[in-house]
Amino acid sequence: MTEYPTQRPTDLAELDGPEPVPEELNSMPWIDVHNHAHTLSWNDRERFALSGCEGMVTMAAAYYWTPYKPVAPEDVRYLWDDALNRLPQIRESHLLDAKVGVGVHTGARVENYERLLDVLPEYAALEEVAAIGEIGITEAQHVAGWSLAEQKDVTRRQLAIAADHDLPAVLHTPADLSDVEFPERLSGNVPGYELDLGLQREPVLTSEYPKREAVDIDVALANEAGLAEDRVVLSHMDPKIAPYVLEETDCYLSFTVSYPWLLGVSPTDVAEVVAEYGPDRILVETDSAGVLRSDVFSVKRTAIEMYRMGVDVDDVRQVVYENPRAVLP
Repeated sequence: MTEYPTQRPTDLAELDGPEPVPEELNSMPWIDVHNHAHTLSWNDRERFALSGCEGMVTMAAAYYWTPYKPVAPEDVRYLWDDALNRLPQIRESHLLDAKVGVGVHTGARVENYERLLDVLPEYAALEEVAAIGEIGITEAQHVAGWSLAEQKDVTRRQLAIAADHDLPAVLHTPADLSDVEFPERLSGNVPGYELDLGLQREPVLTSEYPKREAVDIDVALANEAGLAEDRVVLSHMDPKIAPYVLEETDCYLSFTVSYPWLLGVSPTDVAEVVAEYGPDRILVETDSAGVLRSDVFSVKRTAIEMYRMGVDVDDVRQVVYENPRAVLP
């Protein structure tokens, strides 16, 4: 035991020595497979870089940025073009390997979407494009409804484009709020989301578990489109759906960790799933966007908390860095 020259006994006299912390934990790089960082501030993007973010995919498919509903094809093209236009400055200013995801989001009805599918392959061929996304079956739409049949059609055809260009597809899945408690919101109703959720249309998914229903449809559509399941990233996952995804599919399961106040997913949840199933096919993402309160440090914080929860440092690195490197081009 070390003898310390303290004037009087301290805690140190009772310790055998602290557990060594892996030096690489603090300097571990990470990759964000799903965010909307082009809608954030310069300062927020700098925080990504300062906290160790090496690369990101910023999703240009975000229906809520357009003031018009239904959404027109030119609105979606504007979103794609705007993200692409910002990309060189983001890369240069923050030294990030930033790329974009392009796609037709089904969060609000897009009229004449065939016009977008005609040009999407040209975008998919760009070096700057790392994924088709975010796309996928949505439980209910904002302001302008979209039938389930149309959602299936536009999703299937985009998955086929992903397969044709050897790109992964990032699929939005409905939030499952049935078991989520919001203790910090009990004293008021000040929203953390700059989107009026009261304008949501009637759900087109009617089962008791819409997230599972949407995932079932998404996976079936990927198979129909010829996109291998290990090229599918299912976003907004949670511990409830994790057993199905990891046991019954070959898809990647991605936890959104930057707004637990809404989705209820904590670093502890991620650590417990990794402890049970191992780190293969598990990702974490921020989904940070300018329309909601989110934490750009959340992936770094989750990595440290996973280690505190007993996850081996190599498994932590696989989840936050190696797995995204494997799935992204």
